[in-house]
Amino acid sequence: MKEFKISIIYHSDSDDKNTEKMALCVLEGCAMKGINVRVMSLDEYDKAFMCDSQAIIIGSPNWDGTCCWQIKRFLDTELKGNVAGKLGAAFISQNQAGGGGSFALMSIIAAELIHGMLIYSGGISSGRPFTHFGAISTKAPVDNDRECCVKLGQNIALKVFELFGK
Repeated sequence: MKEFKISIIYHSDSDDKNTEKMALCVLEGCAMKGINVRVMSLDEYDKAFMCDSQAIIIGSPNWDGTCCWQIKRFLDTELKGNVAGKLGAAFISQNQAGGGGSFALMSIIAAELIHGMLIYSGGISSGRPFTHFGAISTKAPVDNDRECCVKLGQNIALKVFELFGK
């Protein structure tokens, strides 16, 4: 069986490490036979593994309705020339409900599209919980927020098999 790679790359700002906790929930969903998945903070990110990955899932805290500057810098500098044709997805942590998480997701998705990535979340087509544009969590992921993170990981892993398994 061919092995596929998924990179989960994130920056976590708060002392509570909410975005990191989300990344670990996404990892849980990606954990399937035939998938080699790594969770990497920006501080420990492995560019070679990312370039070899079929999918890249990027997570950030929400800063005023966009991703944090650390992720923005990563999107602007590290994706260029390295990710065209790969599957992309995103997740966002925010401090309060209605805090602009959808806008922040779209800032990551826009960069992924600009660099030629294929964007997928599963949306409402793959059952509940719905992932719409990606996963958003208020504070540490619990209940439905946690389920959305796990579901996003599952959706991406299954789509990797579908797109790249032939």
